[in-house]
Amino acid sequence: MSEFIPKKQHLRKVLLHYFILKKSAAETHRLFVDIYGEHAPSKTSCKEWFRRFNSGDFDVRDKECEGAPKKFEDAELQALLEEDSCSLDRQKS
Repeated sequence: MSEFIPKKQHLRKVLLHYFILKKSAAETHRLFVDIYGEHAPSKTSCKEWFRRFNSGDFDVRDKECEGAPKKFEDAELQALLEEDSCSLDRQKS
C-alpha cells in the first residue's frame, strides 16, 4: 500500500476543521505531526492559518503576494517585454 502524501489544500481544510472545533494552533500542530509526520505543516504555519481564520478569512486557497510577478494576458505586451529583455542582453555583451 502506498503512503498518503497530503496536498496543501487538504491540510488547510483539516486546519480549518480543527479551528472550528476550537482546538489551539499548538494542539492542532501536535495532532498533525502524529497523523502526517514529516508532511505536517510547521507550528508557525499552523499559527498563521489560525490567525487568518480568527480574522474571519476562511479561504484556504493561496493569496497572490504583493511582490509576485505580474501575469501578462496581452500577448503583444509580453512580446515587447521579451524583445526589450533580449536587447538589454545584447547591450551587456
